[in-house]
Amino acid sequence: MSDQNPVFIPGPTNIPDRLRSAMQLQTRDHRAPDFVETLRPVLHQCKSVFGTESGEVIIFPASGTGGWEAAICNTLSPGDKVLVARYGMFSHRWIDLCRRHGLEVQVIDCQWGSGAPADRFEEALRSDTGHEIKALLVTHNETATGVKSDIAAVRSALDRASHPAMLFVDCVSSLASMPFAMDDWGVDVAVAGSQKGFMLTTGLAILAVSPKALAATECATLPRAFFDFQVMRAANEQGGYPYTPPLQLIHGLRESLRMLLEEGLDNVYARHHRLAEGVRCAVRAWGLELCARSPDLYSDTVSAILVPEGFDSNELTDHAFEKYGVSFGVGLGEMDGAAFRIGHLGSLTDVMVLSGLATIEMAMADLNYPIDLGSGVSAAQDYFRRTAS
Repeated sequence: MSDQNPVFIPGPTNIPDRLRSAMQLQTRDHRAPDFVETLRPVLHQCKSVFGTESGEVIIFPASGTGGWEAAICNTLSPGDKVLVARYGMFSHRWIDLCRRHGLEVQVIDCQWGSGAPADRFEEALRSDTGHEIKALLVTHNETATGVKSDIAAVRSALDRASHPAMLFVDCVSSLASMPFAMDDWGVDVAVAGSQKGFMLTTGLAILAVSPKALAATECATLPRAFFDFQVMRAANEQGGYPYTPPLQLIHGLRESLRMLLEEGLDNVYARHHRLAEGVRCAVRAWGLELCARSPDLYSDTVSAILVPEGFDSNELTDHAFEKYGVSFGVGLGEMDGAAFRIGHLGSLTDVMVLSGLATIEMAMADLNYPIDLGSGVSAAQDYFRRTAS
C-alpha cells in the first residue's frame, strides 16, 4: 500500500511513530497548571536548535508562511522599505507577502540556482545612506532549487556597510537539519515550521526573535492581532497562550526536541549531509545536473534535479506516484516541468533513501530517460558503504 512508503518531498516530512504517539493525546485543559510544565521547556529547548541564547522563541499555530507574516507585521510599519533577493519560489513569495502589507520592496533578481547575493546586498546597503531599508530578508534554504545560502556572509555585508537594518531569515527547510547559528550570524528574526526538520505535521510557526527585533515591536504599526508578539509573550510568561493552543502539536514538538537532542544536533547535521551526498552521487551517476550552480550552494535537505531537454519533470513525478505509490517534489516556479526534487530531510535513513533512488530510477527508465537502471542506486550504495559508522 502506498501509505506504507516514505515520502521524498522536502516537507511535510515522514513522521516517526514516536512522534505520532506523542501527538495522540486526549483533550486536555490548556489553562490547567500542568500546561506550563509542557510549554516552557519547549520554548527553552528550541533555542539550542536556533543557536541562540539571547533570542526569544515564539510559537504560533500556523505554517511557515504565518511565521513570515508575524515577522513582518510585528517589526515594521506601512511604507517601510525592505531589501530582498529573488532566487527561488519561496523568496518570491516573501516578496509578495511584503507588498501585500504595504511595504516598499527593493528586489534584487538573481538566477534560480544561485544563492543570496551578499555582494549585491552590500552594494544596495551602502547606497542607502539615509538608512531607509529597515530589514533585509533572506531565505536560508531555497526549497524550490535546492540551494543553501551563506547567512554569515550576508551578516558580514550588513556589518561592512555599517547598516542598522534588521536581518530576517527563513529557515523553514533548514532548521533542525542543517547548522543554524542565530546569535553568531546576527539574525534578528528566524522563521521555521513544525513540518520539516522537526518531523511533525504542519501547524506550528516557530520563530526566534532577537532583542533588537523585540524592541522594534514598540514602534511598529502594521496591523497585527493573532500574530502579536507582545500578546503571545505576555501569555507565555504566565505559562499559557492568549488563545487555544495546538496542544497535540506542542506535545509533539516536545518529543521531537527530545529526539533531536538525544541524537545530538551535530549528529543530526552529519546524518543529513551524508544522506544528501548519497543522493548527489546518484545524480552524477545518472548523468544529470542539480539546479544548484556550485557545490558550496548544495542543500543538505533537498536536491532539485534538472531533467534532460525534451522531458517533463511533472510527468515523471506523476508517474512515480501513480505506478509506484511514492511522492517526489514537483518543480516550482521557473523549475515547473524542468526539475524534480528529492527531499532528504527529517526521519530518513540511508536504507530509506536508497528505496527512493531505486523508485525514481524505475520511473525514469519507464519514461525512457537516458539513464542506466541501477546506476544511481549503485553509486549511492558505494558511498553509504564507505561512510557507514
